[in-house]
Amino acid sequence: MPGPAIITVVRTHRKNSWKKPAVSVLCLSLVLAGAPATASAAGDPADPYLHQSVEWGPCLFTAAAGASPAECALVTVPRDWADPTAGTDLKVSISRVKATGDRLGVILVNPGGPGGQGTTLAGAIAGLEPSVSQRYDFIGMDPRGTGQAGGTTPEQQGFLCEVPKGRLPAATDLDARDRSPQSIAEHQKTPRAIAEACQSDAIAPYITTWQTTHDMDLIRRLLGESKLNYLGYSYGTWLGAKYASMFPASTGKVILDSSVNWQGRLQADFEDFPVIDQRQFDDVFLPWMSRQLPDVVGATPAEAKATWEKAREFFIAQKISPDTFDRAFVGMGSKLGWLLGALVFTIGAKGANGDTGEPAPALRDELDARSMAEFGVPAAQLTAQKIAAVLSDDYLQVSGTRYAVACGDQPTKSAAWYRALSDRQGPRYPLYGWAYGLSETCGFWSDAPKQQLPDLPSQVAGNVLVVQGEFDPQTGYEQARAAVRAAPGVSLVSVDDAAYHGQYALTANPCVDGMVNVFLLANSRPGNAVCPSVPLSGESEVFPVAGPVKPVPTPRSARSAADSPLREATQAYVGKVNSR
Repeated sequence: MPGPAIITVVRTHRKNSWKKPAVSVLCLSLVLAGAPATASAAGDPADPYLHQSVEWGPCLFTAAAGASPAECALVTVPRDWADPTAGTDLKVSISRVKATGDRLGVILVNPGGPGGQGTTLAGAIAGLEPSVSQRYDFIGMDPRGTGQAGGTTPEQQGFLCEVPKGRLPAATDLDARDRSPQSIAEHQKTPRAIAEACQSDAIAPYITTWQTTHDMDLIRRLLGESKLNYLGYSYGTWLGAKYASMFPASTGKVILDSSVNWQGRLQADFEDFPVIDQRQFDDVFLPWMSRQLPDVVGATPAEAKATWEKAREFFIAQKISPDTFDRAFVGMGSKLGWLLGALVFTIGAKGANGDTGEPAPALRDELDARSMAEFGVPAAQLTAQKIAAVLSDDYLQVSGTRYAVACGDQPTKSAAWYRALSDRQGPRYPLYGWAYGLSETCGFWSDAPKQQLPDLPSQVAGNVLVVQGEFDPQTGYEQARAAVRAAPGVSLVSVDDAAYHGQYALTANPCVDGMVNVFLLANSRPGNAVCPSVPLSGESEVFPVAGPVKPVPTPRSARSAADSPLREATQAYVGKVNSR
């Protein structure tokens, strides 16, 4: 294969390695070679790693249509920045889209997760925001543990936890609304097995935000940059805020889009999923469905909600797990996610009530395209069984990075605490409240964090701009607002009535894109402001919804241009890597 042998971080798991953690150490030793000399006992721990050259070459992934072409390279990092002389070094893959004009610096991008790969995102954002790409190099990074985007060999797959099949539930009809001891025990088998499989690997304690921020600063130094500018979505807001907290003197402009409370607990964002998913479902999604498909689901949100319950019963009658049906409506953070939810809802509603109607032509075409892409058949041929075959989760192999970071950055709550949370949230937020607390892997995570992450220092608050949608189902508006309130000097751009996850560059919102681009290109950061949202699929206007954002008397926004396939795909990717 031409170019550098891009392997990012080694895939540390092999079959049954959950029983034999020593195997992972051996794999690390065998796979990674050519590391720099060990760090000195004193002084800058990065010193031995600053002598490597960044050799750019072809990437393993194929760029999406419309994305700017990128080049890729490998960076060697210590396994443990707290003790660089211990353990075998790792490799982290980065990408670059070079500025096309008078260059101002670099912007490192991260899609979130934890566990999202950023090397493909650099070209996508550059393609969507050409005025910024003219002035900045976009740098993508596949964080330690995430593998190499486009890689196919075991070494390119990243930190994967292989869960023994015998540890997973045998039942295929799980329903978190069933509160019997047997049902609760079955639900908790999966998170327990995942936690044990991931923690058994020797690399798990070194896949954390604290370690990744040090990798980021090494990348900055190897690129010869005095400042690292940053754009991060979702968990990427946590990562960016913690980089700024760890390396304030090296922090440039920071855009945190769809933000967690990076001044509080990362896990609190996940614990809010039932609350924010129910809010989006009840206040935005069901009204949209009743406007778009009144003959199928009902002409009012109340009728649509009653039809949804009938659709759920239809799926149960088809021997499909209610949990699988419910998950289609959890974390609908993108236009394509909404279309998927609409397809599932429509099939269930027609199964329960008969074929009662069709959507408007524009939405019908979008549903057909989504059905073909996701299930391989047009919407008219879609069945509940085809949906279940695609949406049913396979937990035999999961991302270790997702859990090592989420559960290892800070102390976790216990499984008993999460079960009690489920008991409290279920009656109020039934869409996901019953299931979340029973499925939280961090409840079974026993390893204590090795390092403590600091809060944002006041000297960099003026560098930070937060962008947050009002009805985001993956990072709650209240979480972003709490972070900003706890960090005086940080600015917040709220997007009124916005229902998607990820705003800048992903929604064709001229207000949002304009404010961020003026910050990046003219060094003028907005103060706290409110942008109007853009219309939902099949609609030409925004329908106002009461929520935590106080709207301003601004004309309702329309898309500045038609959604492009690149924009839809990038938005869907950000939503997917940040789903539960």
